[in-house]
Amino acid sequence: MDLTTLIGIVLGIGLVLYSILLNSGLDLFINVPSALIVLGGTLAATGIAYPMNELFRVAGLFIKVFTTKNTDLTQLIESMVMVCNVARKGGVLAIESKLNEIDNEFLKKGLQFTVDGKDEATVSSLLRGEIKQIQQSHKDGWEIMNEMGKFAPAFGMIGTLIGLVQMLSSLDDVSTVGPKMAVALITTFYGALLANLIFIPMTVKLKRRSAAEALEMNLVLEGIIFIRKGVNPRFMKETLETFLENSLGKKIKKGDDGGAPAKGKK
Repeated sequence: MDLTTLIGIVLGIGLVLYSILLNSGLDLFINVPSALIVLGGTLAATGIAYPMNELFRVAGLFIKVFTTKNTDLTQLIESMVMVCNVARKGGVLAIESKLNEIDNEFLKKGLQFTVDGKDEATVSSLLRGEIKQIQQSHKDGWEIMNEMGKFAPAFGMIGTLIGLVQMLSSLDDVSTVGPKMAVALITTFYGALLANLIFIPMTVKLKRRSAAEALEMNLVLEGIIFIRKGVNPRFMKETLETFLENSLGKKIKKGDDGGAPAKGKK
């Protein structure tokens, strides 16, 4: 469970509710038609923009935002260095005895390709293709979330316009102008809240997780290439650590995962 996401949403909603209760009752901000316009309109527009098979992934995206998978990237380097040592001492086929000890599925797949005798160009092409495919899948996901962040405020404005039309149609009764104006503005409030507290922040988180997973997979790819070439394990470790430092933009130390959540154990 990613506590920062949950805490952020709860804190954001809590502070908004608290500020409302300080000045008025909560009932002023509860309007079912307004909620239907914003939520229904956002979902309808998303359905028009994307095919059905991609829309089914939206529920999975919400779940993914609340779950976290952390990989200690320095420990991952240590694992690859260990495999490199085994390969240098016993040959490439000796790697097979260590496959069950490896938790990283992408690394295990690349090493299995190596044990199976696939040439370096083929292995590199297969792994790079998988990285590209996964990143495209991630991009499709956060793009949907990003578009929902655009649709919500737009339908909030549409709801406000509907409310204003209804208000202006009954100006003969001045006493109803204030309440109707308040209801008209609630849809804008709903749209802005959904976009800026839910959809847009979730888009940012999904982008960061996608980048972190790409970093991990590219790190593994570099390691597999070194293992196949039989380079000195110490040189391999120093090079991969430099690659990681350059990618993260900071110095790393043993046990530091660089703050990059990626594919691994929960």
